[in-house]
Amino acid sequence: MTAIAAAETVRPANLAEARDVLLDNGRARGVLFRGAGTKLDWGTPPHPVDVIVETAGLDRLVAHNAADATATVQAGMPLARLQAELARTGQWLAIDPPHPDATVGGVFAANDSGPRRLRYGSMRDLVIGMTMVTSDGAVARSGGQVIKNVAGYDLAKLLCGSLGTLALVAELVVRLHPLPVSSATVAVHADPTEATRLTVELLGSPLVLSAIEWSGGWLRLRVEGRAAGVEEQVAEVTRLVGLYDRPTEILSGDAEADLWRRTADSHAGTAGETLVRAATLPDHFAEVAAAFEQTCDETGVTGELASSVGLGLHSARLRGDDVAVHTATVGAWRRRVAALGGHVVVRRRIEGLTDPDVIWGPPPPAAGLMRSVKKQFDAAGRCAPGRGVSGM
Repeated sequence: MTAIAAAETVRPANLAEARDVLLDNGRARGVLFRGAGTKLDWGTPPHPVDVIVETAGLDRLVAHNAADATATVQAGMPLARLQAELARTGQWLAIDPPHPDATVGGVFAANDSGPRRLRYGSMRDLVIGMTMVTSDGAVARSGGQVIKNVAGYDLAKLLCGSLGTLALVAELVVRLHPLPVSSATVAVHADPTEATRLTVELLGSPLVLSAIEWSGGWLRLRVEGRAAGVEEQVAEVTRLVGLYDRPTEILSGDAEADLWRRTADSHAGTAGETLVRAATLPDHFAEVAAAFEQTCDETGVTGELASSVGLGLHSARLRGDDVAVHTATVGAWRRRVAALGGHVVVRRRIEGLTDPDVIWGPPPPAAGLMRSVKKQFDAAGRCAPGRGVSGM
């Protein structure tokens, strides 16, 4: 955080002010965009910047077309407030990231997501239009106001997950879904090998699950929709789980809500922890878990693993403040996951963990293309300098 401690903070209240801020600061050595600040410890620490552009003033729901199931929202609007407003018409933006205080733009910039990504996709899938401001003050728009839209380049997919390294995202057009009327979760006690087998079977079945999550020795299977449909699917899930002869619970109501809050926390990490994310095919979860256990034994780190098994996304929380131990753990687990065809990145990092090769891994084959894209959008390299992949 020392790189931004002395920076000037500005808070534009509309698109014109956001444009003027970037025009007026055209000679600044660096500009950082900040929403609620929940992910400032993601990615590589940025180089020193002169200006922080806060999006808190861009916090309106510009338009909500319930009939078309779309909404236009400014990037600084808190996700929780957006969901509350959409719920009045029985709709929601089908995203459930671990940080409830995050802004819509922050979730987009980080491409953050939660367990329901299995059913609804990520922000990359839910954004259909975007307005952005480049570092030289140019305003650009892509996409449109309707779901079936093919106009122009899909710049939203390019900027999603870019951590503010390409431009300021000022406004998003998102597709919405109906709020589920009913929900239930089947929890089954299973080790990683059993959880992998059951997940593969469920993914190949006609069942439509909203989430498949594992942590603490339990596999959680969430079903949502209309009450009758949920009841039928829970019965079928229970039948399949029963073939494994494992302890099972069915949760709903407050108990289920509390369960999924804790599940989200297992993927979020906290200050003072290193949060490492691995991505593999879903059927490799057992090997990923074994590799993590072996790595922790070798390095002596205290760690905890959670997995969105159905998505093949696995979150490892490393405790302690020894940067060398965390570095060794990330490197060893990365090599083992790579042998399975997957990859590993550091999401949250403890103070002192700054090496881009540790955080992102070796430069990807597309690193040259990524630098070219960065140069096209941000020729002076002013947007969140150093925060992106390979320190871009």
